Amino acid sequence: MAARSDRTRPPLARYQQNRDFKVTPEPAPQVPSPSTPVKGLSFVIQKHWARRLHYDFRLELDGVLLSWAVPKGPSYDPKEKRMAIHVEDHPVSYADFEGTIPPKQYGAGTVIVWDRGTWEPVGDPHDGMKAGKLVFRLHGEKLAGLWELVRISRPEDRQDQWMLFKKRDEWAQPLAQYDVIKALPDSVAGKPLGLVEERAPGATAGMSPVTEPEIDLSLAVNSDLPATLEPQLATLATSLPKDDGWVVETKFDGYRMMARIDRGRARLFTRGGHDWTSKLKRLASDVEKLGITEAWLDGELVVLKDGLPDFNALQNAITGPRNENIVYFLFDVPYWDGQDLRKVPLTSRRALLEQLIGEPTERIRISQHFDAPPAQVFQAACDLGLEGLMFKRRDAPYVSTRTQTWLKAKCRLRQEFVICGFTSRSAASQEVGSLLLGYHVDGRLRHAGSVGTGWDARTARDLWTRLTAVEVPSAPFDAKAVKPGRRTTRTAGNAHWVQPLLVAEVAFAEWTRDGHVRHASFKGLRTDKPAGDITREAARTAAAAPAANPVKITNPDRVIDPMAGITKLDLVRYYESVADWMLPHLKDRPLSMVRAPNGITEELFFQKHPETRMPGLKEHEANVWPGHGALLTVDTLDALVSAAQMNVVEFHVWNSTVKRLDKPDRVIFDLDPGEGLKWLEVQEAALLVHTLLTELGLKAWLKTSGGKGLHIVVPLAPRLDYEAVKGFSRAFVQHLVRTIPERFTAKSGLSNRQGKVFVDYLRNGMGQTTVAAFSARARPGMGVSMPVTWEQLMSLKSGLQWTVATAREYLSFQTEDPWHDYWSTRQLLTAAMKRLS
Repeated sequence: MAARSDRTRPPLARYQQNRDFKVTPEPAPQVPSPSTPVKGLSFVIQKHWARRLHYDFRLELDGVLLSWAVPKGPSYDPKEKRMAIHVEDHPVSYADFEGTIPPKQYGAGTVIVWDRGTWEPVGDPHDGMKAGKLVFRLHGEKLAGLWELVRISRPEDRQDQWMLFKKRDEWAQPLAQYDVIKALPDSVAGKPLGLVEERAPGATAGMSPVTEPEIDLSLAVNSDLPATLEPQLATLATSLPKDDGWVVETKFDGYRMMARIDRGRARLFTRGGHDWTSKLKRLASDVEKLGITEAWLDGELVVLKDGLPDFNALQNAITGPRNENIVYFLFDVPYWDGQDLRKVPLTSRRALLEQLIGEPTERIRISQHFDAPPAQVFQAACDLGLEGLMFKRRDAPYVSTRTQTWLKAKCRLRQEFVICGFTSRSAASQEVGSLLLGYHVDGRLRHAGSVGTGWDARTARDLWTRLTAVEVPSAPFDAKAVKPGRRTTRTAGNAHWVQPLLVAEVAFAEWTRDGHVRHASFKGLRTDKPAGDITREAARTAAAAPAANPVKITNPDRVIDPMAGITKLDLVRYYESVADWMLPHLKDRPLSMVRAPNGITEELFFQKHPETRMPGLKEHEANVWPGHGALLTVDTLDALVSAAQMNVVEFHVWNSTVKRLDKPDRVIFDLDPGEGLKWLEVQEAALLVHTLLTELGLKAWLKTSGGKGLHIVVPLAPRLDYEAVKGFSRAFVQHLVRTIPERFTAKSGLSNRQGKVFVDYLRNGMGQTTVAAFSARARPGMGVSMPVTWEQLMSLKSGLQWTVATAREYLSFQTEDPWHDYWSTRQLLTAAMKRLS
């Protein structure tokens, strides 16, 4: 790395010189523009796991990205001065780069976009770079406020060394209170967060009561009635706003509709600009009865059933001959009586709208706002079964695009998908059995799984008729990405592909790690939204900001592992950060926990029953044996953090769930190496076990133990009892020992394990447990049990490959769950037991 940027060479010359663009996926350099305005400059921070983990801090200027390598990453604590090595400029196109730079190439390793946004220099940035003192403000998804870069090296030094640190302002926070590196380790490209300034940490939790605003039209502009007017769109909120600058409304489960009134005559337009007046003649007539001469009105069409919006009923009402049940909820007026109101604050536009509408009718109503704290209203909306809430900035103008001043908060996952294909129902060949879904990423369709429920026979026939009319011979996306799921009556049959023209509204439980919907239900077709606009939405809205955890952590600085210097707070933060990965392995499974009240070097305690109460953990009465106490499960983030607060280090789970306690849904083989065994021999032993399982027709998954060994897990259909499953595991291990006695043993004594791998089948008995995936271990170094692929096996260095200190950083570079097929695999042991015997 050069001590200074050489401005006598062509721009990006060093960047090009260091890379072979026939090999690396990094973008080739482009000729930068000679000058760049200092407003709207972009910044990006890329997390780069090369020889060692570091963060590449890049600021756009003069058509390139000025770049610094920051080994420890940024901190909101002004006391934390982070080393930043000034490196070669990068092309602006590099800001979007995520991927793996191949071995033996410059910077070989994996890169993700950790943060992005815009930056504002304080003063002239060219003078700042020359003087070695650059002050700037960041507007990112993780970083905000004032920051400073200061050169600390001398001209003769080999490296151009700077310091990056946070300036003291309203965003500064002590590192002990908030570590942004640990709190938000993932890519913002895959998981957008929205601007951190919009999430407003530290703002008050409640909202002040809504007062009736005055109608101030001073910002109105005299204008002719626009021929067209595109609606303002909302951005999905990942957490609820906390300051009092928002209007809170219901998020209607309906169709967006704009009403254009010219000389008292109304026409109705969809979000995409389609004229639906002829479809909704009765509603247009009702709008004309408002007595408004000239205006654009914005609202939503719904049909109410038992007082709540019903999307299916709305669709039937629109497509059917009678639509008297449609209600038009109005919430904005961007134009009225010769005045363009789009620059007028929302509160004044709403007040004017209420004045224009007057008393609501059966068919035309005002969308009401709520005067309670947002968390309370959001919970009530979700409990009622509503789709969610809308949050709109009180002072916001009306903008015909998607903005951060209008936010939508969703109670559950639900969005539109492009219909890319279908299967026929086996019992009725002219009915759709399932729909194959897609969404756009960078203009290309990506497979999103399928939906096979949510319609009746009439709708199934209608869908079949519509889709067969646009059938095509090949998939509109890569058909190899379509993974067949469990066959049911509705989804049996071969896929039929169609032109990607129709849009379906689908509710679902969650996204899988490979971007598919899980437990999906069809809600209806969307004729108001073009297929080309359909992309993946981020997530459902959290009822509270992710950083605000209700569990109070006592003694956060207590050292749990003196060897690694890991504190109680470090452990709690680790479990918070891996909750999304870990909870599927814990949910509904009885567990035993290892507690370390005074650290892992002192006495440890096992807990299986609720002797010590831990808020959030579920208790389950189970008559496993006479006098057996209630069983515990950890099903939520709060429960996981609560357990960590109560000094739980390890989580061990049963092989069955509380719903089918006596029927295990997996069998586990614990490979524990004896003294004197090399790690390569443990890896080879795992391959031998995997090979034998494959020969028996069983699929198996692999994880490290977090200690010396490995765990091999075989998912099962919960049909057999524990005695039968344990019998299979015993026979399997005994076969291994008879076949390869020099490598394996089934006896647990230390003398029996010398130079061999002990395969523990006793883990498969009733009430026995194995350490859960992602659980920490109460051993020096605090290793973590990590799921891996079989392809990774030979690259592992030990069963202690990842620790509490390193596991979450490793996971931030993983785009797919290595066990993603595990969750849908349910195997029977019948054939394997026969072959084994």
